[in-house]
Amino acid sequence: MTKCGVDHPRQPPSFDESFRAQLETLIAWRRDVRRFSDRPIPPPLIEHLLDLAQLSPSVGNSQPWRWVQVESPEKRAAVRANFLACNAAALQAQPAERAHAYAALKLAGLDRAPLQFAVFCDRATEQGFGLGCHTMPEMLEYSTAVMVSTFWLAARAAGLGVGWVSILDPEQAGRTLEMPRSWKLIAYLCVGWPDEEHLDPELERHGWQSRTSAGRQVRIV
Repeated sequence: MTKCGVDHPRQPPSFDESFRAQLETLIAWRRDVRRFSDRPIPPPLIEHLLDLAQLSPSVGNSQPWRWVQVESPEKRAAVRANFLACNAAALQAQPAERAHAYAALKLAGLDRAPLQFAVFCDRATEQGFGLGCHTMPEMLEYSTAVMVSTFWLAARAAGLGVGWVSILDPEQAGRTLEMPRSWKLIAYLCVGWPDEEHLDPELERHGWQSRTSAGRQVRIV
């Protein structure tokens, strides 16, 4: 057993074609979930997913992510109020031809997600001794974001859905949850069993934005 509670194989693994195909399916079926069932999640499953997320790469092996489970009804209500205020401002910022489409989108699962986590980056961490951060201090935040992606895929493989709520004032969220000032909110995650499954992602299904190849282009210099 490793320190994070996940078994390692004794020899380097060989990933066969069947595994690679399954991995491709997992990546293709990763979804941002906003509609959740109220079915409870076994605590050992979440503990295992957190252990897997701990294996995510980080700059200097700093592991700067800090998980905060938001259970208090008062804290959840404050986070939801934060979201509603930010969402209203975002709606006002939309051009007239997009405002109606924006208003029709369901952009968070805060009303029903059984588990809610605020994931912070500890920018004052001494772990890793600053390796890789002198020229790019934002690597701590990038490492935390990569960890969220690892957790997301592991959760999807277990049948759980994850929704990343980004329409929040991060500083206000930090004050609401009474976290240290050196901790920066990177992700507010809603986690639970999906209430429904779809072949296409939500934003594509509702005509907001289709997936394109813009980010696939490789510029050779």
